[in-house]
Amino acid sequence: MDLINKKICMTKDIGIHGNLFGGILLAWIDEAAAAYATEYCHTPNMVTLKVAEMIFKKPVKAGQHLRIYGAVESLGKTSITLRMEARKYNLYSGGEETIVCTTNITFVRIDEDGTPTPIGETIRRRHFEKTAPSIS
Repeated sequence: MDLINKKICMTKDIGIHGNLFGGILLAWIDEAAAAYATEYCHTPNMVTLKVAEMIFKKPVKAGQHLRIYGAVESLGKTSITLRMEARKYNLYSGGEETIVCTTNITFVRIDEDGTPTPIGETIRRRHFEKTAPSIS
């Protein structure tokens, strides 16, 4: 997985149970995924279509650092699905990471009217060359 973004959980991000509010984490993950999808597909015209089940595995407290990672799960004609992970990391232990949240997010490339439009053939070819199993 590629490191996309880093965040620090601030007091303003904490919910009523003393943990990072899930909606804030969702926004951070969606923003990181959107940046990754637009860069991967070489177009700013990507919109979130679907956020799959968000699995919150561990709490995040104020002052803790997060890293947001992503990887391409699949590439369709007009869409890209990313596997996303948020991990907290411990600065005192050399950056040991613990997964706190996972999800898949799908984006669709759109035209100026909001209609789905194909992802460029060069992008698709590069993706499939990168992900094709090598024959030895």
